[in-house]
Amino acid sequence: MTTIAFLGLGVMGFPMAGHLATAGMTMRVYNRTKAKAEEWVAQHSGSAHATPREAAEGADFVMACVGNDDDLRNVCLGKDGAFTGMSKDTIFVDHTTVSAAVTRELHAAAAKIGISFVDAPVSGGQAGAENGVLSIMCGGDQQSYDKAEPVMQAYGRSIKRLGESGAGQLTKMVNQICIAGLVQGLSEGLHFAEKAGLDGRAVIDVIAGGAAGSWQMANRYETMLDDHFEHGFAVDWMRKDLGICLSTANENGASLPVTALVDQFYKDIQKSGGGRWDTSSLITRLRKFD
Repeated sequence: MTTIAFLGLGVMGFPMAGHLATAGMTMRVYNRTKAKAEEWVAQHSGSAHATPREAAEGADFVMACVGNDDDLRNVCLGKDGAFTGMSKDTIFVDHTTVSAAVTRELHAAAAKIGISFVDAPVSGGQAGAENGVLSIMCGGDQQSYDKAEPVMQAYGRSIKRLGESGAGQLTKMVNQICIAGLVQGLSEGLHFAEKAGLDGRAVIDVIAGGAAGSWQMANRYETMLDDHFEHGFAVDWMRKDLGICLSTANENGASLPVTALVDQFYKDIQKSGGGRWDTSSLITRLRKFD
């Protein structure tokens, strides 16, 4: 039976680890807040551990879904980091959205001690994690990816290797860049419909099947019209991701004018107290000017 260590049981990691337990894996979990790990164990089979190192000991795969570059670096390389407890030939799979730079740093550190490292950020939000239908974009060597892919199928619907270390994180940046523009466009369209006196639901019913249609439109327009933003991916986390995108663009020379503008719009949402609202809350900024 495959043994999995899962590090990080937030809104994404909690259900992802749950799918692995349901798939019959032997689970060893760690969370910075101990109570969360104990809550997970109470709902699923497995054991909670005090440090990443303890959780990683004896595991065939170590999966991580934490907060940012510093969190990931600490979980891997800290005094009680996972790398110190992993055996040679174990595979570390990182589902955190972080910079390609820290990914390559950790990939190199892992290689020095005989550990494989796959960067595997996810898209699909909390609902995708809960329903086990995430899109997972991966970077790393082919052999390690081939071994990890069957494990990730427990919570992934679309899983693909895009290249060597860092390619998964770069692809996630593309994903976030596209989402930023789409959500702003949808916000402006719905706002325009409201100002024009149109029935927003009727409008979307007509246009959703045409060229304007998108996942964001299909899944977010109703809650946007209802002024409900207490689900999905939070503004605070989107700004973290867009910051990574913009920083990387400065390095590789990419021009991201729309992304930079929408990042500032999200900053406005944060200033208004909406940092924990989901990303579709961009429409509230437009309504504020009514």
